[in-house]
Amino acid sequence: MDPQQRLLLEVSWEAFERSGLTRERLYGSQTGVYVGICGHEYEALAMLHEADINAYSYLGTAHSAAIGRLSYWLGLKGPNFPVDTACSSSLVAVHLACQALRAGECSIALAAGVNTLLTPNFTIYFTKLGALSPDGRCKTFDASANGYVRGEGCGALVLKRLSDAQADGDTILAVIRGTAVNQDGRSQGLTAPNGPSQQAVIRQALARAGLKPADVDYVETHGTGT
Repeated sequence: MDPQQRLLLEVSWEAFERSGLTRERLYGSQTGVYVGICGHEYEALAMLHEADINAYSYLGTAHSAAIGRLSYWLGLKGPNFPVDTACSSSLVAVHLACQALRAGECSIALAAGVNTLLTPNFTIYFTKLGALSPDGRCKTFDASANGYVRGEGCGALVLKRLSDAQADGDTILAVIRGTAVNQDGRSQGLTAPNGPSQQAVIRQALARAGLKPADVDYVETHGTGT
């Protein structure tokens, strides 16, 4: 089984546990699962030799199965979505989870992201692409920036509509006021950023939150800027 699946099971359970949701309460609930997951490194290893492929090879590596396995073990009956938008996958998963809650598609949503680095192949590819920093540092907003740095890990958030969380007496760590997603469209290249498009998505998120730029006191950015 792909280590990404194992990490997702473990960390998601920890998130539900910290939120005070028991397995009994989750079982049969309209809980949606939205997971940013785009790595295929274990799948490449599992399918490397034809003689080693068995009935579990695909179920142990497919992204749809990673999310389905979590819902299977916990008995969750809400929407299930693996999300692959490259570096922004987990943030887009949060956006989709928020949209589903607002639309009434689920009463609870788990938004997560997972990534593991298991083979040198993809690092070699990104190096030849010129995407990786030769000195191993992601220098965001710096004139000397020369590429990004790959990382691995897993994180998960348990989300509810604010009114539901307050009614249930939940411990509320933060409120998501607004989210937005867009695409660059045409730019200098398929992997090149588009400044005006990035400005537009920030404006959309602020508008949906009912905020002005001057209302923002703290900005936590995404290293690669995608």
